Amino acid sequence: MTATVALVAVLVVQPWRDVDTYGTGIGEQRLVLLKDGSRMSLNTSTRVRVELSPAQRRVSVEGGEAFFEVAKDASRPFVVRAAGTEVTATGTAFLVRLMPPHAGGRESVDVTLVEGQVVVQGSGSKASNQPIVMAAGDRVRVGRGQDGRTASGASAAAPERDRPRLDQVLAWQRGEAIFDNVPLREALAEMSRYSSTPITVNPRVGDLRVSGVFKTGDSVGFVQAVAALHGLAVHKRSQAWELTLK
Repeated sequence: MTATVALVAVLVVQPWRDVDTYGTGIGEQRLVLLKDGSRMSLNTSTRVRVELSPAQRRVSVEGGEAFFEVAKDASRPFVVRAAGTEVTATGTAFLVRLMPPHAGGRESVDVTLVEGQVVVQGSGSKASNQPIVMAAGDRVRVGRGQDGRTASGASAAAPERDRPRLDQVLAWQRGEAIFDNVPLREALAEMSRYSSTPITVNPRVGDLRVSGVFKTGDSVGFVQAVAALHGLAVHKRSQAWELTLK
């Protein structure tokens, strides 16, 4: 009888907890309605893990990019974690993008606030670990190198803050990529996220500038447009496109 009572007590005090994982493939997008009423839009090649309980709402972005429209719940902050960076909100809309390693360092995280207010806190150096209160329209990039240091061995830099064009940052939700006078190599890296067919360029043309609105996943259209703009040659090599000087 005593053992039975003890078992019942354990079952009663154990809180419920929902843990789910979601993902998208190359060029795929997905809208997820979470059980708390929040909406989560996943961009191409994205992986997230969601944990909901009576005490907390936590999401881990393990790769890619996700837009969160958070249902208001002051008693349960909505915390998104990516590469050691935490974004805390109660009811707001923001974008989190996990950027791949660069120059031997670790990932960096871009957080763009569309509406409301969030607090961003990184890890590593003292500068990157200070909480940042963001205002609508802000973008904060938190990056770190190996073991919290940059690739050169210096202390990790402080987070960067700017105010991008929100229509450009969220263009992927409309199936578009918008470039405003960016280097060709940067535009190629962005377009490559949406296609399994790689695009390469001769190093001598990588610094050419690109502006325009392009359809994500349309590698052929992008290559042809850039070639026409700069008078480049287009070659199909095996399973890849190559842009070179004529």
